[in-house]
Amino acid sequence: MKILLIEDSRFMRLAIDRILTRGGHEVTGIADGREGVRRARSGSPDLILLDMMLPGLDGPNVLRELKKDAGTAGVPVVVLTALSKLNAEKLKSEGAAAYIEKSALDLEKNPDLLLEVVARVVSTCGCAAVGATTGR
Repeated sequence: MKILLIEDSRFMRLAIDRILTRGGHEVTGIADGREGVRRARSGSPDLILLDMMLPGLDGPNVLRELKKDAGTAGVPVVVLTALSKLNAEKLKSEGAAAYIEKSALDLEKNPDLLLEVVARVVSTCGCAAVGATTGR
C-alpha cells in the first residue's frame, strides 16, 4: 500500500517509515504541510499519516484541504497527535479516519500498534472518516 507520511520530525519520519516498510508498505515522507498536500494530490496515496504541528501549513489545515479536494477526499487520514482524546471528536468531524496519540506510539517497544491502526483503517475505510481510534 502507498502511504504518505506528513511529519516534520525527521526522527519520527524515519522510525515510522522503517516500521511501515517492514510491514510491506511503500512510504513517502514529507516534512512540510503544503508539500504534503501537493504530494497527496499528485501521488495518489492509499493512506495518509498526518502530524498536526507542521511548518508551511499546519495539520488541521492540511486535513481540511485534503477533504475538500475531490481527488483526495476519499483517502483515509490517520492523525498523529500529541493532543489528548478530547480532540478526537473534532478530528473525526474534520475527516480523520483515526488518530494515534504520540504518547501511545512507542515505536521501539510496540511497533505493531502503528501497523494495527493502519490495517484497521484500511479494512474499514473505503471512504473518508470512520472515526476509529487507537482505543487508548
